[in-house]
Amino acid sequence: MDACLILIDLQNDYFIGGNMELVNIGQAAENAQRILEKFRSKNLPIIHIQHISTRPGSTFFLPNTKGVEINGMVSPLRDERIVKKNYPNSFRETDLLQILKETKKDTIVICGAMSHMCIDATIRAAFDYGFNCVVVEDACATRDLVFKDKTIKASDVHASFMAALSVPYAQILNTNETLKNMA
Repeated sequence: MDACLILIDLQNDYFIGGNMELVNIGQAAENAQRILEKFRSKNLPIIHIQHISTRPGSTFFLPNTKGVEINGMVSPLRDERIVKKNYPNSFRETDLLQILKETKKDTIVICGAMSHMCIDATIRAAFDYGFNCVVVEDACATRDLVFKDKTIKASDVHASFMAALSVPYAQILNTNETLKNMA
């Protein structure tokens, strides 16, 4: 697989002790780390997306806090690009599209958080820009949601969004399948 890796919002506030801890974020980050290591070993392009909250009333990813920092499990190396964003769609008001064009890759592999928000918004936009998209589903995480006094478990939220993205927006693979495709 000749692709560009995009790691979305794997920031401290989503991890244990953060202001918006996600369900199974540790396992998702371990899987993202495995994918990241493979991309590094093949010298393929890597882009880290970092969300900076600017919305009034925000409680996480606040500027100049430990929570906004990219988690140490997937820390960028000096030559890896970091795109800072303020919206769920990683393309909105950023230079992500230009950076991707410079890589000359037509396939992107995405890991990160949250499945129902930034992963979803970014994949749909990437598809509309003509990219072939792969979501590493077990390298993504989300949280329980509440709708009309009903709690939807994170596993159901995640599965629903992976199902919705699977046709036609992205190929949904797990970590082992992704690594096998890169062999």
